Amino acid sequence: MTSSTSPAPSAIYPSLAGRTVFISGGASGIGESLVRAFHAQGARVGFCDLDAAAGSALAQQLGGSNAPLFQVCDVTDVAALGAAIAAVRAHFGPIQVLLNNAANDRRHQMADVTSEDFDRLVAVNFKHQFFAAQAVADDMRGLGGGSIINFGSISWMIKGAGYPVYQACKSAARGLTRSLARDLGKARIRVNSIVPGWVMTERQLRLWVKPESAAEIDAAQCLPGRVMAEDIASMALFLAADDSKMCTAQDYVVDAGWT
Repeated sequence: MTSSTSPAPSAIYPSLAGRTVFISGGASGIGESLVRAFHAQGARVGFCDLDAAAGSALAQQLGGSNAPLFQVCDVTDVAALGAAIAAVRAHFGPIQVLLNNAANDRRHQMADVTSEDFDRLVAVNFKHQFFAAQAVADDMRGLGGGSIINFGSISWMIKGAGYPVYQACKSAARGLTRSLARDLGKARIRVNSIVPGWVMTERQLRLWVKPESAAEIDAAQCLPGRVMAEDIASMALFLAADDSKMCTAQDYVVDAGWT
């Protein structure tokens, strides 16, 4: 399996400088790229994750006068998520950009899923997106606008096998995006979703990408190469910045043409 040669996000978005951003699941994978990309734009970045060691290391590495604020948080605990958001608000000021990135794509078979399993999968892959949006909506109203970015997946679009509850949650993100865009739009709060393809994060390479996956990816994608976390971050920067001020209720697919 070869990696993409895509460069790190290179566009400069002046409107993001000084803007308070909250990212869930920011310690690794796509989330880590989001933290790095927004920090590089001069945004005030707060992020949460269950992985205390990785999150603390990332915040320390980026350090400096505009160091990100990391909060250890299980996003399935709505109260804890609200507290993490409140801590970022207290530290940096009202939140103007929300990236609902946290998820867990663990495989599961229909016959094995219990009611408790179902609830846990929904909590980590969908429920927190709604409550995080609820928690920042008043901030954005007070600021005269903002950007909420939900994260979906092409998995349900391509009828992937072996994780039906995850796919249902990711398809639900589309409905949440469109409904919140309507409800919040008059306050100039934009709500969009990013729909990644198969992104070559460390987790994917370790757990799911097999030697035979190269042929599958090459056949499915219109473009050669591999979708990297930095490619997702590039789209997120655009959707968070004022450059996308008339974009809302949309799904932005970054999958090299798989779907």
